[in-house]
Amino acid sequence: MKIGLVGKPSSGKSTFFKAATLIDVKIGNFPFTTITPNRGFGYVRVECAEKFFNVKCNPRQGYCIDGNRFVPVELVDVAGLVPGAHEGRGMGNKFLDDLRQADCLIHVVDASGTTDSEGRECIEHNPAEDIKFLEDELNYWFLSIIERNWRKMNDIKCLAKQLSGLKVSEKLITGIIKKLGFDETIKSWDEEKRLIFSKEVRKQVQPILIAANKIDKPEAGKWVDELIKLGAIPCSAEAEFALKAAAKSNLIKYIPGDKNFEITGQVTEKQKPALEKIKIILKRFGSTGVQKIINESVFGVLKYMTIFPGGVKKLSDKDGNVLPDTFLMPPGSTALDFAYRIHEDFGKKFITAINVKTKQRIGKDHLLKEGDVIELVAGR
Repeated sequence: MKIGLVGKPSSGKSTFFKAATLIDVKIGNFPFTTITPNRGFGYVRVECAEKFFNVKCNPRQGYCIDGNRFVPVELVDVAGLVPGAHEGRGMGNKFLDDLRQADCLIHVVDASGTTDSEGRECIEHNPAEDIKFLEDELNYWFLSIIERNWRKMNDIKCLAKQLSGLKVSEKLITGIIKKLGFDETIKSWDEEKRLIFSKEVRKQVQPILIAANKIDKPEAGKWVDELIKLGAIPCSAEAEFALKAAAKSNLIKYIPGDKNFEITGQVTEKQKPALEKIKIILKRFGSTGVQKIINESVFGVLKYMTIFPGGVKKLSDKDGNVLPDTFLMPPGSTALDFAYRIHEDFGKKFITAINVKTKQRIGKDHLLKEGDVIELVAGR
């Protein structure tokens, strides 16, 4: 699974990426600070199965704090997008190519309205306009891919081949055509129908979650409520990074996504007012928003779930690590899907599975649910 961070220049994408991953990246308040995409791992926060079994886990990947398991997901922070990107303006062509494999997009919007559509500093700019322009750019980018060889498009199979780089299947195309009530003879579609089709494909293969960033700036007060009505989740990437940095230095105790933090070390006179300012943000919005946005993109938008491998007799691996692994599985996953995810041999030689929490046997077609701990039984 890959999540793309998108938005116009200077919206705070790279700061969001840095706050989510703690990877040091180039950040600047001028357009196109990011040229090549930044890649790293953020984390979704879930309840760890260790709480159910009253044990202490030893994660192989990610980490666990007080029963909160943090599972890695890949984040890609790409070059800023400006109006006309689908026609090659700015870093448009490169930006869009870097996004091809993303399963979901987080659109980082400057909620303070202090940067214009090009990412330049300004006095006032309605951030709601940025939401519309980015969706338009992506929709027209999908349309441009469809129309690249339109004269040679004879049927749905040809169209699926053209869109294969975006993980679009014949089944998906057929479903969308049926939903829209379009003729399966795609040659009959005019430009308006092709655009409508492109929009629907984009919505299904690259859904967008809006992150209303920079709520720590006073100017954001004018726009944030409107953005929330549009479905945005308010956030402050700078506040999240500051809290994680302070926690790493043992100045505070903070679990990403929490609504508060505890000062545990010696903070300077300069650090105190900064932390107090962050407390005001947490009190109003319930968190910095960064963790909430990552979780919502994976579990709310993509509908994934976390599944733990384990055993009825023991929860540890051969090295004694307790509940060392957890996997993010797509919606509708079965016990057999999970077996193949663990290893192809488990899938091919699948006999049965056991729900470790209930100790009940389950078949290969059993639908998994969030937080399941599954033991696989396979033949030799």
